[in-house]
Amino acid sequence: MKAYIIKRLLSMIPVLLIVAMFVFFLIHMIPGDPAAVMLGPEATPEEVAALRDNMGLNLPIYEQFFNWFTDVARGNLGDSLYMNVPVMDAFVSHLGPTLSLALLAQGFSILIAIPIGVLAARKRGTGVDRTFMIIAMLGMSIPSFLLALLLMLVFGVRLNWLPVAGYSSLAEGVWQHVKFLILPAISLGAIQAAVIARMTRSSMIDILSMNFIKTAKAKGLKQKVVIYKHAFRNALIPILTILGETFGALITGAVVTETVFNLPGLGQLVINAITRRDYAVIQGTILMIAVTYLFLNLIIDLLYGLVDPRVRLSRK
Repeated sequence: MKAYIIKRLLSMIPVLLIVAMFVFFLIHMIPGDPAAVMLGPEATPEEVAALRDNMGLNLPIYEQFFNWFTDVARGNLGDSLYMNVPVMDAFVSHLGPTLSLALLAQGFSILIAIPIGVLAARKRGTGVDRTFMIIAMLGMSIPSFLLALLLMLVFGVRLNWLPVAGYSSLAEGVWQHVKFLILPAISLGAIQAAVIARMTRSSMIDILSMNFIKTAKAKGLKQKVVIYKHAFRNALIPILTILGETFGALITGAVVTETVFNLPGLGQLVINAITRRDYAVIQGTILMIAVTYLFLNLIIDLLYGLVDPRVRLSRK
């Protein structure tokens, strides 16, 4: 297992290098001069040129990348041009709201999607199955920002049950913290719930048609035992895969939701950095999100071994 983990960690290095190159060169292709944006429209060309030289923007692009990636390899993501803080500090300070939102959205999607998927598989071909799958298709079709606006209108404006914008830290109380995240979590997790429900249904249908399930039924085992102890456990690997992918999508897809609900998370950090042409923040934040996504995939792969012993044997 240790050898497998080390091998996976080493395989992340070329992936992160490719991500770093892609992000760096794509960001530098965006129109706009960070020096001109910082100094404002009243700055003279001489002042802009001096600031560009001080920031190293006059160097060849490959030399800028080499200098930046060398610092990254040492654990230094650089400093924000506007906030005057290290990029890592800015990332950590904005990580809390995004992580809370992603966890709540994932919890919502799991609680809704997995029971629906299992029930739809049990009732395959019936009206219950078709109804649930129509709901899942609607969930996949509605854009998150449109659902967010509808939720804000109904539960925030009309019913006045929940706040429509803002954020409260966990230190101010659990309910106060969660209250500001319920609507964003539902709008963000609805699409993921639809994807998880469809995958759960498909995986359960495949398992329920296998011979060992028919044998378990022939032995007279209770339906709940057959469904949840035998079928569901064997259907977990593709479900775990989609859970890992959707959680990564929740973190990366929080940009729009955080903007709509005015949450001070990574999405807002990236949007502000793009507006200000804060190259260091954009590059560092996206690179850290890529690292998080890769580690999530590693954790999901390790969970496979807990679910299915055959996976553990294949890694020896």
